[in-house]
Amino acid sequence: MTIACSVGIMAHNEGHNISRLFEALVSQRLSDVAMTEIIVVASGCTDDTESIVRRWAVSEPRIRLVVQQHREGKASAVNRFLAQAREDIVVLCSADLLPEPDTIERIVLPFIDPEIGMTTARPVPLNDPAQFFGFAAHMMWSLHHHINATSFKAGELIAFRRVFQRIPYRTAVDEASVEPVIRGQGYTVQYVPNAIVLNKGPETLEDFLCQRRRIYAGHLAIRDAIGYRVSTLSGGKIALLVLRHLDWRPREFLWTWAIAALEAYGRFLGKLDYKRHRDHTVWELATTTKRLPVREGRAQVAENASSGGSSAA
Repeated sequence: MTIACSVGIMAHNEGHNISRLFEALVSQRLSDVAMTEIIVVASGCTDDTESIVRRWAVSEPRIRLVVQQHREGKASAVNRFLAQAREDIVVLCSADLLPEPDTIERIVLPFIDPEIGMTTARPVPLNDPAQFFGFAAHMMWSLHHHINATSFKAGELIAFRRVFQRIPYRTAVDEASVEPVIRGQGYTVQYVPNAIVLNKGPETLEDFLCQRRRIYAGHLAIRDAIGYRVSTLSGGKIALLVLRHLDWRPREFLWTWAIAALEAYGRFLGKLDYKRHRDHTVWELATTTKRLPVREGRAQVAENASSGGSSAA
């Protein structure tokens, strides 16, 4: 039995990254999964993103471009994709990600079980863990991995059954908005740790706080709107994981607590944003996350994933 899926790519000024993503997608090793279409929703692009997509579409008929003249936020782009997708299983992928060669097969294959409604991949950052914010990126996604070992937290690359028409247009956290809808219809969710997707974390203090405050404000909004708490909302749960996986090397020990303090400050800012009704629907870009370095081989990725320290925030 072959499981067909539609892949949706949300893109705003991703001319630097999108060709590499296409290369990663069209070269996927697929056996029991068929990727029948790749739909790019280009939102308010002012660079060469749209022209690159059109060039690729000439030689790759699965690629299709949907243009939003103005940037309306990622949730709006996701909804445009959902309206265009033909398959019942859909995969959401930002244009600044790089899935490993078997990631699409692995993240879609669980849907052979009719009880599965949503899956999420394992993000592994390409940042240098020997640098402070590189260590922070690895620490954050290591924590994400440990949380998923006991509960579920969607992130970066997700797949789900298209059993609804849209997510809230004003959400700032699209993956977290999909999760309660899927669970609410009685489906189960599954983490697929061997479905690896490469990304890049923030490399400046400004970008780190910009990203963390927006995510926390979005999670608070979901909690209060529909009563759903994502698994990372609890600071106490995160603190216990940090202690359990603490890196005792002197530099890394100090970095861990510095990053924890920055995360706490980012959450404080996010709480203020939420109380003051700051709109993160069209969010400020963390620009340093958009310049992916040269892709590394699986062995180096695995080494970086393990050397990113403990866990994190």
